Amino acid sequence: MKLIIEKSREGRGCTILPECDVPVTTLPKSQTRSAAPRLPQIAETDISRHYTQLMKRTHGVNDGFYPLGSCTMKYNPRINEEIAALPQFSKIHPLQPQHTVQGCLEVFAKAEQYLCEITGMDAMSFQPAAGAHGEFTGLLLIKAYHKSRGDSNRTKIIVPDSAHGTNPASATMAGYTIVNVPSQADGCVDIEKLKSVVGSDTAGLMLTNPNTVGLFDKNILEITKIIHDAGGLCYYDGANLNAVMGIVRPGDMGFDVIHLNLHKTFSTPHGGGGPGSGPVGCKNLLTPFLPAPHWHKEGEGYAFDTESPQSIGRVKEFYGNFLVVVKALTYILTLGSEGITEAAQNAVLNANYLMNRLSDLYDMAFQHTCMHEFVITLERLKKEHGVSAMDIAKGLLDNGIHPPTMYFPLIVHEALMVEPTETESKDTLDEAAEVFRKLYHTAQTNPESLHNAPITTPVRRLDEVGAARNPRLKYEFEL
Repeated sequence: MKLIIEKSREGRGCTILPECDVPVTTLPKSQTRSAAPRLPQIAETDISRHYTQLMKRTHGVNDGFYPLGSCTMKYNPRINEEIAALPQFSKIHPLQPQHTVQGCLEVFAKAEQYLCEITGMDAMSFQPAAGAHGEFTGLLLIKAYHKSRGDSNRTKIIVPDSAHGTNPASATMAGYTIVNVPSQADGCVDIEKLKSVVGSDTAGLMLTNPNTVGLFDKNILEITKIIHDAGGLCYYDGANLNAVMGIVRPGDMGFDVIHLNLHKTFSTPHGGGGPGSGPVGCKNLLTPFLPAPHWHKEGEGYAFDTESPQSIGRVKEFYGNFLVVVKALTYILTLGSEGITEAAQNAVLNANYLMNRLSDLYDMAFQHTCMHEFVITLERLKKEHGVSAMDIAKGLLDNGIHPPTMYFPLIVHEALMVEPTETESKDTLDEAAEVFRKLYHTAQTNPESLHNAPITTPVRRLDEVGAARNPRLKYEFEL
């Protein structure tokens, strides 16, 4: 398939921009290009066909079962898009006078109110543009808190070995030293190991609960108490909130600061680069340090704060990805409190149903009742028949199923992490279970066929290591 640049023909094009409705000005020569950018010149029909052709070479959530997790395949109601497309939201400018965007400020206020109610936090900022950005912002809040108390010795962040990889990365970016804590055989944090590393140099703990092996840590109250007793703060990675929203609240578990992924948990299409939104919520002790500006009620309307002396400042230009917040608020209002709870319950039910359908054949990393996801280990199958987690994943593609997360979490060998989410029907789960079971038997009787999978997709097995280590990120024009 040709690249769109290779399809370019001089002189072709299409008009997609409206007529200019502002005075035309000429830029100073020092700020203009010396040569025109070599953008593809394509007719509208060819553009449409190019991207339709690309679409048909991929497997999307509209093509079939997509157990990759709420990151990319959670149900995204059309009404979210329709509300976000309203001109009162989509045609505003961030520099407009505040009295002309009161409805938008109310969106921030309502979204903060409902998300704080769901998470048990006291305040929230919508500036961070993604989950890892939210993590980094939350860690800056912890840092500012300790600094405000004159406590400069707290230089370490404790991270369990089952954490998302972004946790230690974000903490390192914030200037902290990482202290790793192992998991116990049951998949939960090793309490004794945690006690052994906590001290006067502990700035905080970063924890995902349910964790990345799909388990709710039964010792969560003891864990957060250990950190607090040592003077540290507790950070909640909200990536897995999909399993507990409306049921339990991070704020009630003892967490002081959280980030959410609105672009997954609260139903905005994600993947392919965003846009996302990773708002940061916190308890009152951290509220003075939230990114500025933050809105406040002023008379009958709303306004942004003009003075926030202890704020860590802006972490993104203007106010974050506003339309993602609009979609998330639409989702919350559409479902209501009962619907939010039901979504979490169904996500957990679906994961446990599928795990139960497979547990007589596949080895589960942990045999407990899971939350919204479960982890299969293909370690035995690989040892006995040479079939890896990658082979099973590629075999799923030949059967119309997108692979689940592969080789994560790192603490499980040959891992496949399956997350069906809440909107899949029993019929779909039964069909998926039969495919998994068929592949298991194929692994025993004809393992070579799985080594060659996929054979029915437009794109066969790719050199993923080569793509990661030697990416081709630019097009070289012929001179």
